[in-house]
Amino acid sequence: MVEPGFAAQLAQDLEPEDIRLVLGVFHQDVERLTGVLDGNAAAADVGDFRRTCHALAGAAGAVGAVALEQAARTAMTNGDLLPAQLPAIAAEIRTQAAAALADMAAFLAALPQG
Repeated sequence: MVEPGFAAQLAQDLEPEDIRLVLGVFHQDVERLTGVLDGNAAAADVGDFRRTCHALAGAAGAVGAVALEQAARTAMTNGDLLPAQLPAIAAEIRTQAAAALADMAAFLAALPQG
């Protein structure tokens, strides 16, 4: 979910073309990073999993995708994270990522064409 008011702030600060560019980069980053996260989970690599969560949290925070940011930060800071937990956590983060991308797509669809 995109933070209320964040989309309005983007629309106020940027031209529609620039918003499309920023959110396009976000989309690419999320797709790439969730793929890396799945690989980290499959390899049972807790350290790389946390680093990838850190990158996802940063990307999500930059565009106001609050639920995705929170899910990634929770995983990143979980001191008791076990390798066996990684696939389920990755799946939850992927769900949040899909929701954030859907929100972004709806926002983009509402932008003026130009």
